[in-house]
Amino acid sequence: MATIFSKIVAGEIPCHKIAENGAFFAFLDIHPIAEGHTLVIPKQEVDYLFDLDDETLAGMMAFARKVACAMQAAIPCKRIGLTVIGLEVPHAHIHLIPIQKESDMFFGNPKLKPAPEELAATAAKIRKHFAEYPAKT
Repeated sequence: MATIFSKIVAGEIPCHKIAENGAFFAFLDIHPIAEGHTLVIPKQEVDYLFDLDDETLAGMMAFARKVACAMQAAIPCKRIGLTVIGLEVPHAHIHLIPIQKESDMFFGNPKLKPAPEELAATAAKIRKHFAEYPAKT
């Protein structure tokens, strides 16, 4: 059975998409712990990040770096934190979170409750910067 993330990639469930390419997809978390909290996933449905083959994992991290650069240009923050927890959805994913301090990464913090219009505006701000960051070689 397809995961909720696979349904998002297929367009069966709406999302606030940040970017995608042939192998990866990035979209805003609808229950963010910070403005701009983004999920990066492989389009391939694999349960656990470290079950991905080396090439896919490396490609996902390169894609995530480009998303993170766009996020940092769009959202005032000191850094973009990265975490892999992913127990709630059996589809490999990483969380990219704009942070001012380490405690901003704590998932026990109260979740934000942005309106759909706020999420759309945040996604648009990040997308605007995505094309500015070519892949590094």
